[in-house]
Amino acid sequence: MSIDGLLSTELCKLCADICERCADECEKHADMGMEHYRQCAEACRVCA
Repeated sequence: MSIDGLLSTELCKLCADICERCADECEKHADMGMEHYRQCAEACRVCA
C-alpha cells in the first residue's frame, strides 16, 4: 500500500469483503447470546 503496488487496491477490497463475510457469519451466532460472536462481528465491521 505504501508504494501503491500493482494490486494494492484489489487486495484491500478482498480483505474488506472477507471481513464483511466474517461479520455476517458471526452475527448469525451472536443471536444465540454468545458475546464473543458479537464482539467478532463488531471488530470485523470496523476492520472492513
